Amino acid sequence: MGYVTSLFARKMVAAVGAAIDPKEALAGVGIDHDAPWDPKVMIAAEDYYDLLEKMARTIDMTDLPVHVGASMRCDDYGALGLAWKAAPNLMASCSRIERYARIWTGVVTYELRPDPRGVLFVLHRPGERRLGMRLSNEATLASAVSISRQVCPVPFSPIEVFVQHKEPRSKAFHEAWFGCPVTFDAKLDAVLISHEAMTRPNILGDEGISRYLISHLDEELAEVPTSPPIVGQAKDLIARGLSEGTPRMADIAKGLGLSVRSFHRRLSEHGLTFQALTEQTRRELAEGLLRDERYSLAEVAFLTGFSEQSSFTRAFKRWIGTTPAIYRKAQM
Repeated sequence: MGYVTSLFARKMVAAVGAAIDPKEALAGVGIDHDAPWDPKVMIAAEDYYDLLEKMARTIDMTDLPVHVGASMRCDDYGALGLAWKAAPNLMASCSRIERYARIWTGVVTYELRPDPRGVLFVLHRPGERRLGMRLSNEATLASAVSISRQVCPVPFSPIEVFVQHKEPRSKAFHEAWFGCPVTFDAKLDAVLISHEAMTRPNILGDEGISRYLISHLDEELAEVPTSPPIVGQAKDLIARGLSEGTPRMADIAKGLGLSVRSFHRRLSEHGLTFQALTEQTRRELAEGLLRDERYSLAEVAFLTGFSEQSSFTRAFKRWIGTTPAIYRKAQM
């Protein structure tokens, strides 16, 4: 079962105000309203999405995720937030989120991706793009910008924000708060940050404190369970079968000794679909092969299950935002 920190649920409920009963809302996801706020207390991601969707039936949620993201503070994230502040620059701050986010969430991963205009801070969240997930993604992107502003010595705004789901009735509040264009119905969820902003020294950058915090975070990360065995085993089978084309769910389930129904249920428990897992495996395999110059682009296309290199190029551009050739050159 995927999880998220209870901090997000508490922030969402607090932002709604008197429109709902906060004690009842939090109790519905297993949180004691009167207990101290502890970001290490986790709740099931599906319960969190259910909570957001229930609130959306009562109030207009269009602007709320941005309000909640804007309310996030570095200190809310404990040692990870302190490591964000103590990093020498914003690039290093984002790198720490990319590496250590698994301490706080089991459903989201982050990626720093080069872009001709700067660096993309990409949010990956697999699973059905239900309303609760979409609202959560917006809040997460807004929180990334909020804590960036807290360490930047000059006023900070991204170059552009990308959101995969459809545009709301109005995006005026989004663009006013982010201070840049917000593109909905995009191919990814991400914040595009300029090279200048990424390399500008943070206000509180401290190398000594950073070393201590990184050591502490490494210890915490080592205690976090890795991907569930079923997911890792399924990805291995998918990767081995890609050279023969896109694997069928029935074949992978059989290789795991499961029925299709049981396999589907096990993936659902971790917020995954077979299609999403196959796509993720293909992308990760492609990225790894492209970093190895022994494989030509045609061979990488074949090994990731594409019959034509042009199809692979289109898919890779959809995943990463650039062509395989440009990605390989950047990695080299």
